[in-house]
Amino acid sequence: MKKALVLFSIGLAMTGLSCHASAQQQIRFGTDATFPPFEFKAADGSLQGFDIDLGNAICAQLRAKCIWVENGFDGLIPALQARKFDAIISSLSITDERKKAINFSDKLFNTPAYLVASKDSGLKPLAESLQGKRVGVQQGSVFEAYAKKHWQSQGVELVSYPAAEAVYADLVVGRLDATLDDATVVTTALLDKPQGKHFSLIEPQVKDDAIFGPGTGIGIAKQNSELLEQLNGAIKAIRKDGTYDRLAKKYFNFNVYGE
Repeated sequence: MKKALVLFSIGLAMTGLSCHASAQQQIRFGTDATFPPFEFKAADGSLQGFDIDLGNAICAQLRAKCIWVENGFDGLIPALQARKFDAIISSLSITDERKKAINFSDKLFNTPAYLVASKDSGLKPLAESLQGKRVGVQQGSVFEAYAKKHWQSQGVELVSYPAAEAVYADLVVGRLDATLDDATVVTTALLDKPQGKHFSLIEPQVKDDAIFGPGTGIGIAKQNSELLEQLNGAIKAIRKDGTYDRLAKKYFNFNVYGE
């Protein structure tokens, strides 16, 4: 009887090990689905976009299950630190300031920043040109950081919004004179639509390497070094096997990765 109990116990232990070994890894990605073509909601409510496709490809490479958790952009890093999800994929620029709070994966992509204003406004992305004007930016974004650093103290009225759609809506109806945004996002979300026909990207490109950094990456909690290593390995793999380029061609006709 004692031998039978021992064998039964061993069997249970082996079953437990087998179940544990076959359990699929889950990766919970936090995102703010308001940045087409990088992350947005389709008519059926599903999450779509280049970032979403990249995240799903990374999970497939790691044989993990992707779980997407929606969160306001300004609260993504605090939510990551509170362990509401494991990583952030949401057009999150790699900056020195953010590196103080979280780690970043290798670069995912890089697109330029531009001032957007009415075609006949005569405005330029310079503090002296924007003095007395109202410039809308998304809260917590690198665009807000740039405008605060270079323009706000020079007489430019900075208006921060929790979501990019609200910025575009106020720009269209004249409550704002301009916005600073990602060129690809604002082109897709506003300039290519009928309501955006009177607006354009204003040259020159807005640059500040200290603020905009080398591009966007996946945000990971400081203590999660194992996940960081896994994600970087998967990014390298999908770059090497052509998956990245295939996905990029769905959304862009230019090199979104940059060099």
